[in-house]
Amino acid sequence: MEENESLHLSCFEIISQVGMARSCYVEAVDLACDGSFDEARAKAGEGDAFFTAAHGVHTALVTQAAQGGAVPVDILLVHAEDQLMSGEDFKILSERLIRLAERAGIRA
Repeated sequence: MEENESLHLSCFEIISQVGMARSCYVEAVDLACDGSFDEARAKAGEGDAFFTAAHGVHTALVTQAAQGGAVPVDILLVHAEDQLMSGEDFKILSERLIRLAERAGIRA
């Protein structure tokens, strides 16, 4: 497989996995706002699994570069890394919003 094709597949994997993670995090917050905290935490856990998968793909690229392998930087890689960083923001904020909803005593 051509080097750029392999990189692009990795980028699409990151983008896809992070998109799923963000969707789960948003749904988790919605569930918490409805007072469904157990479901919210379960949905956030699903998001964590997607985020971890994306992070694993990114870690493999970073490892490849650290070992002297070529990882050409192009707009797709930049976009994938941007999505990964925003996914981490969603993760952090969803955790805090769920805790805030619990403290506020929101009930179903």
